Amino acid sequence: MTTQEVANRLVELCRQGKYEQAVKELYSPEIVSVEPEGMPNRIVKGLEGVAEKGAKFEAMLEKINSSFISDPIVAENFFSCTMLMNVQFKGAPVAADIDEVCVYTVNNGKIIKEEFFYTPPPQTA
Repeated sequence: MTTQEVANRLVELCRQGKYEQAVKELYSPEIVSVEPEGMPNRIVKGLEGVAEKGAKFEAMLEKINSSFISDPIVAENFFSCTMLMNVQFKGAPVAADIDEVCVYTVNNGKIIKEEFFYTPPPQTA
């Protein structure tokens, strides 16, 4: 798959809420996932690690109220998109927006790196 094809497929699966399928289908076994500075588990490596990170995130959610992913912007082996989710975290009194820029690196038809840019929420002690 070309970078454009990988980007289009990722967006298609995310719009359908098929995040786990996107990881299984499009990610390299050597995937590196990077969150913003100050976040727990900032750098996660490997398919198993990324799947575990996704499961932990889902476990924190009561429900996803809405989600949006932009069309991808592609340049060589890179693509980016924006994602916006409105979620209800378990035990939280109000819903929260998660608004981020996602940058992906593709090699040999697979995503080898994902990096997310957003303002981390304040950490509670």
